[in-house]
Amino acid sequence: MSSDNNQFTDYRIRGTAADGQIRFLAATTRGVAEEARKRHNTSPVMTAALGRLMTAALLMASDMKGEKDLLTLQIRGDGPGKGLIVAADSFGNVKGYPIEPHVLIPANDKGKLDVSGALGAGTLSVIKDSGYAEPYSSQVKLVSGEIAEDVTYYYATSEQTPSAVALGVLMNKNNTVKQAGGYIIQLMPGTSDDVIDRLEPVLNNVTSVTTFLDDGMSPEDIINHLLKDFLPQISDEKHEVKFHCNCSKERTKKVLISLGKNELKDMVSETKPFEVHCHFCNTNYIFSSHEIEELIEEM
Repeated sequence: MSSDNNQFTDYRIRGTAADGQIRFLAATTRGVAEEARKRHNTSPVMTAALGRLMTAALLMASDMKGEKDLLTLQIRGDGPGKGLIVAADSFGNVKGYPIEPHVLIPANDKGKLDVSGALGAGTLSVIKDSGYAEPYSSQVKLVSGEIAEDVTYYYATSEQTPSAVALGVLMNKNNTVKQAGGYIIQLMPGTSDDVIDRLEPVLNNVTSVTTFLDDGMSPEDIINHLLKDFLPQISDEKHEVKFHCNCSKERTKKVLISLGKNELKDMVSETKPFEVHCHFCNTNYIFSSHEIEELIEEM
């Protein structure tokens, strides 16, 4: 079931700086993270983990143009959270869920939500599906479990693109989402040593993206602050992003039909209603025995 009524205005921007030698993406995603928290009733640490990964997916999917393009990020870990699955399309829609939504663990040694401890050691998989050819898939190990560092490592190893990735979710005391967002700043092939030498100390001295957001800064403000010496140029209008799941009862019918007549007949014989659950948005679809019989007739 979709949810397009975010109480917050979320969007992403993209552009270049230093005469095209630097590329940037940035987003504010508070509404996305809060909608996911409400749908999955996540604990604070899993809200932070899921919010970070959804922000990463929205930023990374901004390169996609086709109507059927879909980017999927999967984290599998040996921590109590076990992992996350997130999918974003070219329109700015994202959906996702944690495998274990209710993890409660102590804060890390910095007094912050311990996303790394919740996810543990494991892998990050990036799957790009155009809807036509075979999906492109790449898998890297989790270098920290903090997600931003893991996405940075993915770009370095799988796409050979030096990147600075910042992702953050800040919680209110009542465990709702106060701020969420992130940015990706990348060096393009042939970037001069001068640009690299000037950019590195700027990025190394950043505290956190949620600090910027909580100070009232927009994605444009953050980019202009970080890249002010490199003359950043935003290439297009800001693009709305939102939590949206494309599941529906009609689409679920197609899944049931794919099970085959014999399987559906077994469901009817049990007489009780049959329930189909969407993990991405936590919605249940109920089919009565009569509805299952109608599906069999359609087949």
